[in-house]
Amino acid sequence: MRSNTQPLQLKWILAFIAAVCLVFASSAFSAPPAEKIYKIGGIFSVTGPASFLGDPEKKSMEMAVEQINKNGGIDGHMIEAVIYDTEGDPSKTVMSVSKLINKDKVIAIIGPSRTPTTLAVIPKVQQSQIPFISCAAGNKIVEPVKPWVFKTAQSDILAVASIYQHIKNRGLKTIGIISVENAYGQSGKEQLLAQAPKFGLQVVRSETFGGKDSDMTAQLTKIRKENPDAIVCWGTNPGPAVVAKNLKQLEMDIQLYQSHGVASPKFIELAGNAAEDTLLPTGKILVADLLAESDPQKQVLTEYVTAYENKYDTAVSGFGGYAYDAMYLLAKALDGTGGDRAQIRKNLENIKGHAGVSGVFNFSPSDHNGLDPDAFVMVRIKNGTWELIK
Repeated sequence: MRSNTQPLQLKWILAFIAAVCLVFASSAFSAPPAEKIYKIGGIFSVTGPASFLGDPEKKSMEMAVEQINKNGGIDGHMIEAVIYDTEGDPSKTVMSVSKLINKDKVIAIIGPSRTPTTLAVIPKVQQSQIPFISCAAGNKIVEPVKPWVFKTAQSDILAVASIYQHIKNRGLKTIGIISVENAYGQSGKEQLLAQAPKFGLQVVRSETFGGKDSDMTAQLTKIRKENPDAIVCWGTNPGPAVVAKNLKQLEMDIQLYQSHGVASPKFIELAGNAAEDTLLPTGKILVADLLAESDPQKQVLTEYVTAYENKYDTAVSGFGGYAYDAMYLLAKALDGTGGDRAQIRKNLENIKGHAGVSGVFNFSPSDHNGLDPDAFVMVRIKNGTWELIK
């Protein structure tokens, strides 16, 4: 008598195969095909000395991508962020850009966090003809204009003008300068020297410090001998915090101004009570709750601050806003392009009236930063927080 076990086993095997195929088919349909994904590169100083810049930038880019995808992406295309940590090192930044372009096949790049790392990769970006939006502040990034290079951080030209206007309004006449020895510091120093005569100010002494220096008393002592009415420090942490501490230790009763490069809670943390009464220009994010309801940035600032703090359970900094703005500017420029790099670049160059975290952007063929003096406000550090100066 023949057994009917084999047909039964075959039936179950075929059923199992069919089920597996169904699962894989379902998975394939639920994930968008590769051609429906826009890959955007990100390069930030997530770790290392400049992590106070890069970490919030990485988080902000990821948050923006998540928001854009939640709202349907761009023309039905989902965004995928491919992000590398440069550790603030120019060589690693160049390698990361090459990897993004050649291996990951991204259609645009956001970052890096610092002026020196940005300047290091610009030749590669220009050669590859890929839309590139830096999150660094140095004016040399976009002046002279480079076709494929844009930036969202406020210009040091505008930052110096904000500081000098405030100094002039107080009736002060002479200043001392101390700046960091890198591309950001050099760019700021050039503007501080160039703009001083326009505001009727005299630079009586200019000193520099290394990015890793832990004591600036020698430079500050030389400045004190010239008896300036104010001192302007140009750099990013930790150097400016050391300057503030040394100024206090030397009991120098001279008003200290810092650049927008320290506009984050990290400076207050590093400088401690030496940060008290420091004045600096900053984007409006640090005082978003103090802005008038009519301010064109009020809504986007409020939404960004709320979303960031709820998602990451930490305070925002203006630096994260640079990457957030860059992603949304790219999203606007991507619309209707099918991912064509040349069209994305052209669209970026023609964006007008885009209210972002860092200001209201009006790009043009002759302006790849697109911000005006209204992007800055002056603040004073008082009782360990920011006080808006009107």
